Amino acid sequence: MVDSLGDSLDRALEGAFTRRIPQSAQAQMKYLVKQLKGTKAAAQALGISQRTVERYVKGQLKRPRQDLRGRIEREVKKRWQPQVRAKARKKAASTDGLVVSTRARFGFTAAPGTTDDARIRDITQALPPEYADQLFTAREQGATEQQLQQIAADGLARMYFRANNSRAHDLGVEFTDVEHIQIEL
Repeated sequence: MVDSLGDSLDRALEGAFTRRIPQSAQAQMKYLVKQLKGTKAAAQALGISQRTVERYVKGQLKRPRQDLRGRIEREVKKRWQPQVRAKARKKAASTDGLVVSTRARFGFTAAPGTTDDARIRDITQALPPEYADQLFTAREQGATEQQLQQIAADGLARMYFRANNSRAHDLGVEFTDVEHIQIEL
């Protein structure tokens, strides 16, 4: 499975966590019930019955199916340490920026008569804070994977292909066929 840019952004923020998420299914379920203010809301978020949530909270059920385990963990991580997550996001969006490592197909068009056919490239490039801010904001607003990739492509075009806009000003970059992408704060 190919990594998505959105998932990679989430993992980058998770790297800032100062404590591990709860490990047992019971502890995770109790956390979700507390965060969502009730078993009914937790059941709706996970797509299971309210009674099943209650059984996990009581400890009557201990080992969720693999797909449910993944959903529980994803929902817990989404809500875990919101202040730490916000602080890491703010730091990346204001001072540090982020680093994008990718293996994808890049092609570009330039002045008439010059062209470079798209080819697979491995690129690791630091992007300035404004691109981190755009990516995190778009992710929060529910942007599609293509929209996130376009923001990343704009950042890579500016920093990698145009050397921070010091050359090749009219160069347009195309970013497709992503094989791997990883974001680091």
